[in-house]
Amino acid sequence: MSAPPIVPKLTVHPLTPARWADFEKLFGPRGACGGCWCMAMRLPQAQYQAGKAGGNKRRMKARVAKGPPPGVLGYVGKEAVAWCSVGPREEFDALARSRVLKPVDEQPVWSITCLYVRKDLRNQGLMPQIVKGAAALAKKGGARLLEAYPTENPPKLPDVFLWTGVASGFTRAGFREAARRSKARPIMRMKV
Repeated sequence: MSAPPIVPKLTVHPLTPARWADFEKLFGPRGACGGCWCMAMRLPQAQYQAGKAGGNKRRMKARVAKGPPPGVLGYVGKEAVAWCSVGPREEFDALARSRVLKPVDEQPVWSITCLYVRKDLRNQGLMPQIVKGAAALAKKGGARLLEAYPTENPPKLPDVFLWTGVASGFTRAGFREAARRSKARPIMRMKV
């Protein structure tokens, strides 16, 4: 019988201007995936698509400079290896347009909209750790409820296409299903 794999321990910090270089290195020249720079949920679709050539990176850098932090970075040692986007639901244009992810009720919520883990550390149990760090940032920002919009029982896809996370990871972080309008996309919540 082999020993269970050792899950790397993350140290989590808000993404501030002082940590921009770490974020930039983690996302690499492609902005994590195809020039996204974690702007897909924040911008109207046409603006997001037009920004893939560099505008999305400039917008995210400006967003970080303006504050408050738009998410958290997870570190193993001194190396940023994970990212989680979190903020008030109103910051995310795509949520306002979605029928499947429309508000559950009138309660104010913060939303986790994106998770990114460096390729060599994926599938090693880091998701609950980075999500808990995002929950701490949300609580510090005044949130009382935190939502996530993961995929459940995803088909065999490259990991990069699971950027909203998977439901089992959110369950391990303390989230529970609040609504479901799509077979594969639960809306999950946690009190913070």
